[in-house]
Order: sequence, then structure tokens, then C-alpha cells
Amino acid sequence: MAIWGKLIGGSIGWAFGGIIGAIIGASIGAIFDNATRDQYVARNGGQTQGQSQGYTGNNYRHRTTQNDFEICIVVLTAAIMKADGTLQRTELDYVKRFFLQQFGQEKAEMYIKMLRDILKKEINIYDVCGQINMYMDIASKRLLIQYLFGVASSDGNVDKAELNLIEVISKNLRISEADYISIKAMFVKGSSKNDYAVLEIEPTASDDEVKKAYHRMAMKHHPDKVAHLGEDAQKAAQVKFQKIKEAYDNIKAERNFT
Repeated sequence: MAIWGKLIGGSIGWAFGGIIGAIIGASIGAIFDNATRDQYVARNGGQTQGQSQGYTGNNYRHRTTQNDFEICIVVLTAAIMKADGTLQRTELDYVKRFFLQQFGQEKAEMYIKMLRDILKKEINIYDVCGQINMYMDIASKRLLIQYLFGVASSDGNVDKAELNLIEVISKNLRISEADYISIKAMFVKGSSKNDYAVLEIEPTASDDEVKKAYHRMAMKHHPDKVAHLGEDAQKAAQVKFQKIKEAYDNIKAERNFT
């Protein structure tokens, strides 16, 4: 109980309501002692667990917290693991190692316990994406897709069912096709064209267009854009940032320009 209170009690956000809250409800129900429940209700305008919070125009009433983001990763990870219709022990072991690498021992243990419970449930991916769209900014959603590719490739291979579901999730999160292809190119290797895909340009782009694309992508994916999600998320964003630099350097070397 103590670990839940410490990790979640101080940062309870929108992921604890709506469809996502319903999916994880059984996993977290025991953590809500009276003090934490009062805190939850106070922070959510008098709403109790399972209720959705409001959304007005283009303004996010409740900014995505680190815990919101990580809960979404766990729920969508469960959907990815169920994508091919089978669950294998080795797959769970790969995900354990991925969570350990991304979140550290304490959080990894907590999220794996939650994941085991979620895997037993039906997940309506369209409703989950709908709730995420209500509250999560685009930079965070792009990073979410990056995490899902990381999970899917943790066994050294992204199979077709996983790839198809990640694409469905990406579309329903309103992520552009160019953004999706750029993130996918980090994990699904093909040819030297991957470097161009990472920069969201075609191999026919001029040297000047390559340079502009690099600067545009470096700004769009700067780790500071997800600073509100915590240090772990910033480190993950740094991976994308580095991939952009590597792709640019590879194209420069191939074309021999500075």
C-alpha cells in the first residue's frame, strides 16, 4: 500500500477517471484510503473515481501528469500484448525488463502488477484513445507511441499484429502519418531510407531541405516539450532527439555536405 500512496497520492490526475479509470479500478481500489480519496475528489472538482473530467474547447483543464502518462503506457501496453490473441510468459518477461529500464525497480514492480490485472480485461482501444485525446498534448502523445514501439520491440521483433494495432492507436490519437512513420523508423529497420523517414522527408529532398527538416524536427521533439511528464519521459524523448541527429549525420555523410 505504501508504494501506491507514495507514487500516486501526490499526483492524481485525469487517468483515474473515465474509461481508463474503470480499466485500472480493481488494481488501484485498495490504495484509496480516506485521505487520498478526499485529495482525489478535491483535485477533480468533486468527482469520484470513474467519472470523466471536463474538456472545454482547445484548453486542457487538467494537464497530463507523470502518473497519467505512465498509466496510459500500462493500459496500452496490455492492448499491444493482447494484439495477436496469445499471451506468453516470455513476452511478459520482456515487458518487465522494459519497464525496469524505463521506470526503475519500484515503479516497474507496481506497473507489472497492474498490467497482470489489466490483461484479464477487455480494452476498448477507441474509448481509451478518446479519453487520452481529451487531456494529452500532442508532444506527449507522440512520446506515448514511441513507448509502445519500445514495448513491442522489447523481444527484438515487432510483429504484424502489434504493428497494426500501434498504427490504429496512432491514428485514433490524431497523430499525423508523417509523425507515425518517423517514430516507426526508429524501431522497424528497412534501408537507408529510414534516415529520411526519421526526418519526415523524401530521399529526393534537396540538401537545403534536409537541413531545414533537421532543425524543424529538433525543435518539434526537444525533450523540454515533455518536461512536465518527469525525468523518465525526458530521457525517452532524448532518444528520439538523438535519432534525429544520427539520421541527419548519416545523410550528410552519404551526400558529403556540411
